[in-house]
Amino acid sequence: MATHDLAMRARDLVRIHDAVLSGTAPPERPRAVVARSWSRVLGLGIDPDGRNGRDPLPPADVEERRRTSRLSLVVDEIRELLLSAADASNYLVVITDADGVVLWRSGSPRVKRQADGLGFADGATWTEAAVGTNAIGTALEEGSPVQLFSAEHFENAQVPWYCTASPIHDPIDGSLLGIVDVSGPALTLHPAIEALVTASVRLAEARLWRHHEERLEQLRRTAEPLLSGANGPLLVVDDHGWVAAHQGVAVRDRVETPQPDRALAVPGLGLCLPERLRGGWLIRPSSSAQVLEAVLDLASAPAMLEVRGGEAPWRVALTPRHAELFAAIGASGRAGLSAGQLSHRLYGDGEHQVTVRAEISRMRRVLGALLATNPYRLGDGVTLSVVGDREA
Repeated sequence: MATHDLAMRARDLVRIHDAVLSGTAPPERPRAVVARSWSRVLGLGIDPDGRNGRDPLPPADVEERRRTSRLSLVVDEIRELLLSAADASNYLVVITDADGVVLWRSGSPRVKRQADGLGFADGATWTEAAVGTNAIGTALEEGSPVQLFSAEHFENAQVPWYCTASPIHDPIDGSLLGIVDVSGPALTLHPAIEALVTASVRLAEARLWRHHEERLEQLRRTAEPLLSGANGPLLVVDDHGWVAAHQGVAVRDRVETPQPDRALAVPGLGLCLPERLRGGWLIRPSSSAQVLEAVLDLASAPAMLEVRGGEAPWRVALTPRHAELFAAIGASGRAGLSAGQLSHRLYGDGEHQVTVRAEISRMRRVLGALLATNPYRLGDGVTLSVVGDREA
């Protein structure tokens, strides 16, 4: 879009912005993503004319976030791609963490000075709740790429800007790592910026996956002496459950995330207790894991579940609903219960099966192999006794 056309569009957006904020009918409706964001921001009480929360974190805190962020592994590649464009002298490349905190800024010194005047600096929190509608904060809220131009921003101070942002996820577990953003003066917006940001995110996620494969290969080499002397089936996995090596069992890409002294069920191996290795875990059937005794105490507040049978007992607090579900599943024996049957037991009808499935999913994140599905039942090798029944 030519500079003249950008200027005309900017004027149109200012009229829409001013009308919506004054409560009058706008000449045209804002884009849906903008309307949703403005609605959220108005509900938060953000002042369009004010300088909303911008107090940056101390440099030491920013440095610690950089050090622990997995984006530190790919920040150079992101910068290299985005700053190699012909018009890179007109914008900044900004990378935040999943909290919207600005960790890295690179690009035009002139634009950086303008950003400093806006408070768009290292350590600043650039969320909707902090600074109103902006591509970084709105991409965090929407969970998708966002490009905003001129008065699509909520704060008047941000109207002279455009920003193009995209979430970046960890390909290992799908978790949000942060946001990649390109920002600059509104009238310098280039039509290729959106595609460049998308390409940089794909490149970074691919590089993170390659780094993951390199770590698995390193773990595989570390485990080679163990594998050569081991008898019986086993898996070697990383801290996220990704399989680096296997022996005597069908290959799976991933198993449940291991936790110390907590049993997990692995197809082909049965109930196992993970053993710590340097950089990962050894997963194999253990005689001490063949029977796990779970004791649910309903008299405590909150209800407590103690599991015995590993190297050390472990305890976990359960919500009243989860304690009720687990007790019902344990009482059903090996036959187990369907979602419909649990719905009838808990709610008196079969209309709450979706709620039951959601609750069971949350329980399995805590209890792991203690619970099996299809139907819902205790895991193989698990026994349950219930004490302190409040209704007794």
